[in-house]
Amino acid sequence: MHDQWRLLTEPGDREVWFGKATIIENESIGRDLFRLRLVCPPIARGIVPGQFVMLRLPNHYDPLLGRAFALFDIFSDAEHGEPAGLEIVYSSIGKMTKLLARWPVGDYLEIWGPLGNGFPPPSYRILVMVAGGIGYTPFMAVGREAMGQRRYGYPPRQVPPVTRAQLLFGVRTAELLPKDLWRFEEVGIEVKTISDDGSTGKKGVASELLLEELGKLKRDELAVYCCGPEALMKAVAEICLGQDIPCYLSLETPMACGLGLCYSCVVRVRDERESTSWDYHRACIEGPVFDARRIVFE
Repeated sequence: MHDQWRLLTEPGDREVWFGKATIIENESIGRDLFRLRLVCPPIARGIVPGQFVMLRLPNHYDPLLGRAFALFDIFSDAEHGEPAGLEIVYSSIGKMTKLLARWPVGDYLEIWGPLGNGFPPPSYRILVMVAGGIGYTPFMAVGREAMGQRRYGYPPRQVPPVTRAQLLFGVRTAELLPKDLWRFEEVGIEVKTISDDGSTGKKGVASELLLEELGKLKRDELAVYCCGPEALMKAVAEICLGQDIPCYLSLETPMACGLGLCYSCVVRVRDERESTSWDYHRACIEGPVFDARRIVFE
């Protein structure tokens, strides 16, 4: 195993580690979908739901830069029960991820993280998670923490458990659903699907499913977390803001460094004190999770 880890941040700052993470699984779980398991104890100990890591193929110069990947979950070592590594789900649709899909078990990837902020620990009784496409990936860790099944971060976050957690998942067609979607139900998360063509669940999009579910729930007892295409997040934000429901969005913004140095991931964010003014914020530092009230959509 590769165990050479280097701390990138100054003492007292939030720890960001760089190292070589050994691949112990790289398995297909659906059409163009893969589950990756990486051994990286320093990152697994500190990461929280909603944060991400950067991965880079070693000794490769095309692509040269790393890519951002959301935390799906952590796993522990069998002997001591301590955080040992990360589970990441990715879609093999670009040059880097198509190469990654062929990367062998036993080899390694360059990795740095944990990066960005995470979803805030839910302080409501009901958590509704809305996802489109690959945007479902943060919600296994989010849901497990919310249900009181696993603690994340160092020191581990104290999160009062919710009484109910839902995943509302929209895809273009049923063929794009992950084969292991049952894992969400296994940990107690209710899963409802919807698709553009009606091949899974009703015909429609995830924001329509959210509207339907909100009619059945007590709105003063819930919060909504969302990740997916910008059109979905905009629609979800408008629904929640119109009904005064707390809503947080995880933005899927292209990133080159993940450390706030290149400013390639800036997004427009409203000033907390003056809602009519906004400025650019780095999604890799101040995000990728933002309060929906602050995001300025196109």
